[in-house]
Amino acid sequence: MAFRLTRLLSTLLSRSFSSGAFKPSSAVWNARALEAFPVLTAQSPQDDRMPSFMVGETNGFLPRQAPLVELPNRFHKLEYLLQRMPLVMANGEEGLLAKGKFGDAVKALPEYEVDDITDAQLLSALYRDYTFVASAYLLEPCDIMYREKKDYGLGRQVLPRNVAVPLAKVAAKIGAKPFMEYALSYSLYNYKRIDPTKGLTYDNLALIRAFAGSESEKGFILNHVTMVAFSGDLIKHTQSILSSCGRKDRQEFTQALCDLNTTYSRINEEMECMWQRSQPADYQKFRTFIMGTKNQPMFPHGVIYEGVSDTPMFLRGESGANDSMVPLGDNVLQLTARMPENPLTKVLRDFRTYRPTNHREYLEYVQYKADELGVRDFAMSDSESAAWYLANVDQIRAFRHRHWNFTKEYIIKYSLHPVATGGSPIVSWLPNQLGTVLNTLVETSQQIDRSALNPELKALVAEIDERVQAQQRVLTREVAKLKEQYGSSQELNESQM
Repeated sequence: MAFRLTRLLSTLLSRSFSSGAFKPSSAVWNARALEAFPVLTAQSPQDDRMPSFMVGETNGFLPRQAPLVELPNRFHKLEYLLQRMPLVMANGEEGLLAKGKFGDAVKALPEYEVDDITDAQLLSALYRDYTFVASAYLLEPCDIMYREKKDYGLGRQVLPRNVAVPLAKVAAKIGAKPFMEYALSYSLYNYKRIDPTKGLTYDNLALIRAFAGSESEKGFILNHVTMVAFSGDLIKHTQSILSSCGRKDRQEFTQALCDLNTTYSRINEEMECMWQRSQPADYQKFRTFIMGTKNQPMFPHGVIYEGVSDTPMFLRGESGANDSMVPLGDNVLQLTARMPENPLTKVLRDFRTYRPTNHREYLEYVQYKADELGVRDFAMSDSESAAWYLANVDQIRAFRHRHWNFTKEYIIKYSLHPVATGGSPIVSWLPNQLGTVLNTLVETSQQIDRSALNPELKALVAEIDERVQAQQRVLTREVAKLKEQYGSSQELNESQM
């Protein structure tokens, strides 16, 4: 059994887009074989066999079915353990993590059999729940030490088989890695609608699982859900960009770029709500539990999955960098190929393997089709299209700039820990991508014939120019200063990629 699981996990852990600077590969599938990607036009919530995460025009990058809120009675001990787990439980009392008793409670959990399960909704819920248990178990000692000494110390180095074996099996069934992921567990499969008849607005959402059980943790997670609620429109407009570019339909192409810009603008506006919904000073109270086991000093030798493999596993922690919305923009606007071939970009490439299989396939398809059709060249061959192309790149900049601001205010201001939850260098990683986008904006703007633009677009281009120049200067100063503070910890070696 252990040998079979090891082979399954080896296949899953080796999946990547890699070679060169994000060249699409045939490791997952062959993009060239498809003229059009089978994007869902209906969510098919009654289909129990189709994976929970399928790219669709309605659900976008969210699950096509509402996440399963409570496990069936067959798993009642696992459900009960999760309800008692948070630092503060739903009833307001201290939970197992607050008392330092979660590790002992895990010992009483039976090793549930999951081989017979094929229902996609239940498999997704089990993956979510076992990853919560795994992270809480491995990182409980780190949380205790951080609360006492502001230092993480070491996590538990072995995941017991009653968690490791069912987690590995469920992960293999859904094509995931056996550790907490952004979409599949922590964020995008971790919400419920308070009123099922109403939309995915913040006031109509509640958390399913939590580590801290605080309002700030709720805000941190659910703000991501409300952002991704707009992703169905991103899919529609991306499809329209590719289709119209292929047909050389200038009017539809330009309109699709305009619509894509509007959607990214709404996502960025929703992202801005994070400041009110999740207080920066509270982030450290639950951040510990979303750390990974790769490139983290708490796990210098990785983690042994008992009953699964005798070889330690090194896996990245949950991170918003695993979201698919910005990589979609990177790919359709052909920004991906502009990322520098350096160790930081290799980390970005690795991050992009931590997402649902169908998401990975769609992103690879979009990258291939955009390159094949020459989306950027077609946009730049017309001044109006070029201006809207520039505006979309600027929305990608705005997203990454906010992410960088969150990093400074939620993390750097309160902690000297040198790596982010996903194991990337805290100071240098985000600026690697943001700097590339800023450079692309400068280059693109210089190629636009402003005399051919109407007053509104001319003003938009000028506004972007002014903002980019200022941000480039500020970013250079910030990173240089912070690198002095963090020192050599921001330089990567081969083992950290």
